[in-house]
Amino acid sequence: MKKSNFALRIQPSLMNELRRLAEKDQTSLNQFINVAVAEKLSAMLTAEAFFSQRATPDARQKALEILERAGTDALPRKGDEPPITSR
Repeated sequence: MKKSNFALRIQPSLMNELRRLAEKDQTSLNQFINVAVAEKLSAMLTAEAFFSQRATPDARQKALEILERAGTDALPRKGDEPPITSR
C-alpha cells in the first residue's frame, strides 16, 4: 500500500479528544484518523450518489412549484410525493 504524508493542524482540544478516543478504541492515533476520514468520505460519496440518482431534468421545476405553495393552505396534491425508485 502506498502511503502519503500530510501535515495536519488540529486544535489542541480536538487533538486531546482524538487521543482519548483512539486510546479508548485501542488503536493508534494515525489509524483512528484514517478510519474517521474514510467514514466521512463514504458518507459524502453515498449522499452524492443518492441525490444524483434521483435527479431528473424536471426535479428543480417540480420543487419550485411545491415551494410556491408553501405557507398556503393548499393540501399536498397527487404528484407531490417523492418518486419511489428501486435499487
